[in-house]
Amino acid sequence: LFVTGGFSSQKNKEMDGFESLLEKEYLLLLDFDETVASFETQPVRIPVSGVANGYVPDVLVKFRPVPESGELRSPRLVEVKHTDDLKKNEIKYAKKFAAAHQYAEQQGWAFEVVDQTQIRTPRLTNLKFLREYRNVEPLESDVKRVLTKMKRLTEPVTSNSLLAALAQTDDDRLYWLPVIWHMVLHKQLMVDLNQAFKNDVPLWLPGAL
Repeated sequence: LFVTGGFSSQKNKEMDGFESLLEKEYLLLLDFDETVASFETQPVRIPVSGVANGYVPDVLVKFRPVPESGELRSPRLVEVKHTDDLKKNEIKYAKKFAAAHQYAEQQGWAFEVVDQTQIRTPRLTNLKFLREYRNVEPLESDVKRVLTKMKRLTEPVTSNSLLAALAQTDDDRLYWLPVIWHMVLHKQLMVDLNQAFKNDVPLWLPGAL
């Protein structure tokens, strides 16, 4: 299925275009990857012998310096494809990918192909869930109350134990749940995004581990 649209990124000033659902999902992962400084979609058109319009890879990813060492990872030129597509069109893609490898090397970049096994992970599912709370705007007093409760609760704290400390009724729960998840989305509360969210999610304060 050919899906196009625009992705609103926290990292980039402009709307990023995508040409498949898988590519959109990859952009979401990049947007929440702390090692990524910025990314650009359809960044370059690479000449390919025998291909009239050349080849345009999906994304150019630029990284932040490694905090501990200051080392800067070279940018990555990425093609996002489903494994079925890669297998079906292996011969057609071979020439394009070879040209992309050569072009990337000349620029001091790396070229790689990313497929759905690397994208459709528990982390992606968690981020899709959290992104639903991006337009919630909690009161500053509510954020302070949540942080105060977090500090007072006996560790380990979970989403359920925090909610129980905040909410006495079902209406209270409906009020506080969006506040909690919004704070997780904005890293005011920390979670392990690589572990699938279940009914109860471990939480901690930034810098607590």
